[in-house]
Amino acid sequence: MKRLREHWPLDESISFLNHGSFGACPTAVVEEQRRWQTLLEREPVHFFTRLFEDALESSRAEIADFLGASSDSIAFVRNATEGVNAVLRSIEWKSDDELIVLNHGYGACINAARHVTDRAGAKVVVANIPFPIAHPDEALASIMECVTPRTRLALIDHITSPTALVLPIERIVAALRAAGVETLVDGAHGPGMVELKLDDLGAAYYTGNLHKWCCAPKGAAILHVRSDCRDGLHPPVISHGFNSPRKRPRWLEEFDWVGTMDPSAWLTAPFAIQWMSELLPGGWEEIRATNRERAIRARDVVAAALRVSAPCPDSMIGSIASLPLPDGTAQTPVSSLYADALHTRLFEEHQIEIPVVPWPSPPKRLIRLSAQVYNEDKEYVRLARALTERLD
Repeated sequence: MKRLREHWPLDESISFLNHGSFGACPTAVVEEQRRWQTLLEREPVHFFTRLFEDALESSRAEIADFLGASSDSIAFVRNATEGVNAVLRSIEWKSDDELIVLNHGYGACINAARHVTDRAGAKVVVANIPFPIAHPDEALASIMECVTPRTRLALIDHITSPTALVLPIERIVAALRAAGVETLVDGAHGPGMVELKLDDLGAAYYTGNLHKWCCAPKGAAILHVRSDCRDGLHPPVISHGFNSPRKRPRWLEEFDWVGTMDPSAWLTAPFAIQWMSELLPGGWEEIRATNRERAIRARDVVAAALRVSAPCPDSMIGSIASLPLPDGTAQTPVSSLYADALHTRLFEEHQIEIPVVPWPSPPKRLIRLSAQVYNEDKEYVRLARALTERLD
């Protein structure tokens, strides 16, 4: 059987256990993106004024079908952080409003939440979900404890970035709506990791990346918006769509054109989704199951080496898993993404690419492993040995 990794142009000398951060494109997807880029550059005016809109509508329809959504409910953004910013910046916050976020939330989106509330004199309320966590009900209870009559919105991660928890998002959205609170779901890791039926979910807003687990090019992401929440929603960049006289839905007119850019990632995403669906006999269902099973096996191997217990039940694991590490040491960050020296040492001395995440704050830290179909179990054994050597 051909090694699946051969379909990716990844450096063979590196154990790439960090698909969750930026994804990785198969060679076939890279070639498809180049085809779109070549078509654009052959005659840019013709492409943007005569071809682009139909191509984007076709892409939108295919992606919406994959995500269990109606086509007119999906707008394109470059990444989930941009989707979160679009929603938060479109809301007219008042000084007595409260915005719920999670202590497991993604740092960039927490920054956006604090920025918009600080400007209005509103308040960010942090729901403290325990970690380790014994049951998904603990996450739901922690969030609902924060709801007050002043709660305007809840920014909830579907799969938490630092701690890799798959939260019971359907129950969370339903409970919040019953309490009169709408939800903005940061589903950065959702598409491709878990099955999605966005129209049925009922969240006011859901934003997710296609460049992670769907293996589309970087810059491909979506923002799903419930029909009653689209008025007054704007992209972070205001452009021609703001006052366009056309009769298309206003919010799509704005999001589809935010200025000259390379839209090839959006146009290539359907190809990536279809290509991945043909990689294993069982299609996306088998891909998701394979990645989850491998992530759980990998977590258990590394946990045994670290002599720690799994910090969450298997039901809260998708394609990534995090484990606590011994405390680090104070140091000057060399990167806004990965600041821990252990990350650098694992890469330079063991050729292992994996994030070491400060959480909840230094010196506490986690190691987060990813499982994509191109990974093999022996890579996690290699990681366990390297950690044993580095941490002894």
